[in-house]
Amino acid sequence: MGCPGADLSVSFSGFTQEGSLCAQHCLNNLLQGEYFSPVELSSIAEQLDEEERMRMAEGGVQTEEYRTFLQQPSGNMDDSGFFSIQVISNALGVWGLEIVLFNSREYQQLQIDPIHEKAFICNYKEHWFTVRKLGQQWFNLNSLLTGPELISDTYLALFLAQLQQEGYSIFVIRGSLPECEADQILRIMRVEQQQRPKLIGEDEAQRMSVQQVSDPGHTADEVLLDEDEEELRKALALSRQGMEVEDEEADLRRAIQLSMQGGSDTRSPSTAVTAGSSHESGSGEKEAMTAEELRRRRQAYFDRQQAQSAAHHSSSAGGEKDSGTKPNQ
Repeated sequence: MGCPGADLSVSFSGFTQEGSLCAQHCLNNLLQGEYFSPVELSSIAEQLDEEERMRMAEGGVQTEEYRTFLQQPSGNMDDSGFFSIQVISNALGVWGLEIVLFNSREYQQLQIDPIHEKAFICNYKEHWFTVRKLGQQWFNLNSLLTGPELISDTYLALFLAQLQQEGYSIFVIRGSLPECEADQILRIMRVEQQQRPKLIGEDEAQRMSVQQVSDPGHTADEVLLDEDEEELRKALALSRQGMEVEDEEADLRRAIQLSMQGGSDTRSPSTAVTAGSSHESGSGEKEAMTAEELRRRRQAYFDRQQAQSAAHHSSSAGGEKDSGTKPNQ
């Protein structure tokens, strides 16, 4: 159980998205301090560019390959503020930290439970963010969120599997991370999270939606559509929460495991997951699901939960009514 009244914002150094400098925010959220600036990361990128240029020059500065290389933009940074994995790796090397590809065959053969690691950095389509353990709890420190997102130990593996399903590259951080206030505080206390953080700009989008609904020019159908979209957003947000009921965790775990299975035996051990659920068919047939299908399964799961809860309340109310004194016929 968490400590009542514990406030996540007090303990964390949180860096939210500014421009496209997600790599900088990812590193600073990982290290829990303002350790890297865009200028410093640009310097590392320029040094890597120069080393690559010198290697190309060894083949001759008059060659077509060398002239083509000089005409190409940097592969280590761009004008939007993106920095490559090589830049991040070199930056972490300053702190004696190394990165290991989570899905590599070498790492998967170690069969390490993710909860025994210290941190991960994740990348998809030039966006970087950190997942780190502070004290005895895990947090999603995505700079696109309004604050840190608490991840339960039982949900961590599922969270990482979902990221992989969505196309993210995940890297394990190896080495000793610098001391930070959040880690020191959370070693002696635990926190609860009553409300999950939202995506930056989501509040503004909701306000605009409310304004549009209140506009007399909107039809009833448009109002209902906005309400349906809001309910869907809430359901998807609930599906990301760390489940506190063991049966719910088991159901989600089976869904993730099934979604990670391939349709043939040729998949590498690094990407195959075996589901040992009693809900599997006797023939052992495997089911492959896309991320969208997985979301629909989660949606259906929560719909069932809500329907069962509503039915229970309805049954209880009916029982109380029947137990009262009946009027004379």
